[in-house]
Formats: sequence, C-alpha cells, structure tokens
Amino acid sequence: MSGKVQNRPDHVPQDRRAQGNGNAPREKQKKHRPKRFYDYSLLFAVIFITALGLIMIYSSSQYTAALQYGGDSAYYFKRQAMIASAGLVMGIILSKFNYHWLRVLSKPIYIVAILLLIGTMVMGVASHGQTRWIRIAGVQFQPTEPAKIALIVILATLISRYGYYINKSRYVKIYLAVAAVPTLLILQANLSSGIIMAGIAVFMLFVGCRIWWPFLAMGAAGLGALIFTKPLVARWVLANNITGTSSYQFRRVLAWAMPERFTDESYQTLQGLYAIGSGGLTGQGLGESIQKFGKLPEAQNDMIFSIICEELGFIGALAIIFIFLFIIYRLMLIALNAPDLFGSMLCVGIMAHISLQVILNIAVVTNVIPNTGVTLPFISYGGSAVMFTMIEMGIALGVSNRIRLE
Repeated sequence: MSGKVQNRPDHVPQDRRAQGNGNAPREKQKKHRPKRFYDYSLLFAVIFITALGLIMIYSSSQYTAALQYGGDSAYYFKRQAMIASAGLVMGIILSKFNYHWLRVLSKPIYIVAILLLIGTMVMGVASHGQTRWIRIAGVQFQPTEPAKIALIVILATLISRYGYYINKSRYVKIYLAVAAVPTLLILQANLSSGIIMAGIAVFMLFVGCRIWWPFLAMGAAGLGALIFTKPLVARWVLANNITGTSSYQFRRVLAWAMPERFTDESYQTLQGLYAIGSGGLTGQGLGESIQKFGKLPEAQNDMIFSIICEELGFIGALAIIFIFLFIIYRLMLIALNAPDLFGSMLCVGIMAHISLQVILNIAVVTNVIPNTGVTLPFISYGGSAVMFTMIEMGIALGVSNRIRLE
C-alpha cells in the first residue's frame, strides 16, 4: 500500500486528478463544450416584418372588417395577430429541437400531407369559389401549406440519402415522381401553389445536382414564354375579336394580356395598379389609402402589396423587398454553414419557397404574370399561411442552432 502511494506522481495537477475520477469542475467541462450558433438576425427580421404586416393588415382591412363584422374594424388584425403569435412561439420551440427527427419522420409527414390533399378534394370546404380548405376537429386550414413543408422535408431526405447518385437519371426520376404527386394534386384547385411546389422541387434539385444545363434551358424557356406570350395573346384576341371564354383559368390569361378589354376579369388587377400608381414615390401616408374603401377586393390578402405601394410609396415597397432579401440572405448563410447536407437542403427548400412566393405575389400585383392568388409571406392575411411559414422559420433556426462556432 505504502509503495503504491509513494510511486504516485505528485506533480499531476489537481483538476486533472479530478477529471480522472470523474469529478472535474463544471467550469472546466463547460469550457470545452462547443458553442452553438443561433441566427437571431433571422428571428428579429421575421418578427419585424410580421409586425409590419399586422400594421398593414389593420390599415387595409379596417373598412371591410367594420362592414362585415358588426363594426369590429380590427377583426382581421386581431385574428392574424393571434395566429402569428402562436406560430412564432411554435417556431421558436421547434428551433430548440434537433432537426434530424424530421428525416426520421419524413415518410409519415409526406403520407399525411398526401392524405390531407386527397381529403380536400373529397370533403373540402369551399370559399371564394374554390375548394382549398379542410376542417378537422373544428379547425379549418389549407392543406397546401403543410404540403409545402412535407415536400421540402422529403426532398431534402432524398438528396441527402442519395448523395452523389442524385446526378444519375434513375434517382432523378424517383425524386421527380415524389415531387409530382403532391404537385399534381394541388394543381387541381390551386394553380399558384402548384407552381410554387414545382418551383421548390426544381430549385432543390438544381442545388443538389451537378448537371446545370437542363435548369438553364428551363429558365430560358420560362423567360421567353413570359416575354412573348402576352403580346401574342393580345394579338390573337384582337384578330379574332374574342370577348370571353368559359374556362376560368383562360379568362385570367386573357385579362392579363388585355386588362382594359376584359374589365370584369381584370377588375382586381386594375384597381391594384391604380393603387400603385397613386402611391408615387413617398405614398399617400399610412392609413390614407383610397382603394381599400371597397374598391380593391381582398385588399388585406393577395393584393396587400398594392396598398403598401399606395400608402408607403415606392420607398416603402422597396424597403419591404429589402427585408425579404435579408431574410433570404440569412437562409442562404445557414444553408452554406449547415452541419450536414440534410440541414443544408432544408434551408434551400425554405429559401426557395419564400423567394418564389414573394416574386409571384409582386409579379401578380404588378400584372407581370396572370392573377394566380398568391399571398405575400408574413404580411398577407391568412392563418394557414402565416402559421406554417413560422414553422418553416423554426426549422431553419433549428438548423442554425446546430452550427458549431469553432
């Protein structure tokens, strides 16, 4: 016994001895823990633009809400504030969990989303002439919103699982088949959401695949169609003296090409353009819109950007666009620094969703593309949209929280 004690090296530091015995000071253990990043810039940007959206919802909807809900001019504002707050809390809580559980549950999430879309076709709730809602346990929502998240999760899982093999045609076909199922189901009743779903799938494949020329060809074809379709349709209408059509979607195309000729179909678009034109550089002032007084339908929904232009002017609209660009920039940084491919592709999909929705909404309001009923993220009124967009932000923040600062 005494020999063993004498032979023990006395020069070993006390804290090292404690570590060997499993009793290391907590300060030392904490010191060696890797610090994790959390993108507070993205969080504060989301909170700021949501608060700005609530202000614009109240400004654009107070007249309509007072008429429809017995003088309660803040009805839309209060409802949106409640849902946005709940979504923000859910997103923050979700950001503290390990996002890899989404990969484990990607198939069940995808299957549930498909079943919800089929259920909407069978027993959906009609509103504004379209069956896009479903009611479950007294809660009514649009299944297209969770379907977007489900698509992002399942495609991120496929790309991270296949890795380099995603460049081979066999795996690309599997990828496209998985993306096509919810996209085609949504296209039956919601053209705009179907376009966004397809855009998300194409953009995620573009980022995950080394082959770039097919995407360049699709982009060139889409740009060419956008440039040449409008004058060709207008010329055809004039040559054949077209006055109308029974197809709802084709009427929208005709109204887009010649809004002054098809005034019934293009009424909302024309009123939105009047609002944008009257705003000028600095706007009429917050709350001073004229078009919101019964002239512009759905002023608080799809056309809220035109009210922003009317009240805040070109400068205010440009500020909103820059905030969206900042959010997209933060999502891109998280994707570039994500700890694995799955987290990176999650953020790429979320970034594609936000980008496409902002571009399409502004393009519709300014009559660059036909009116397809796209909401402006964080700003337009809509409980389903703001709730699930907040959940997407929670997923992105969860990826950022796994980035190690070393």
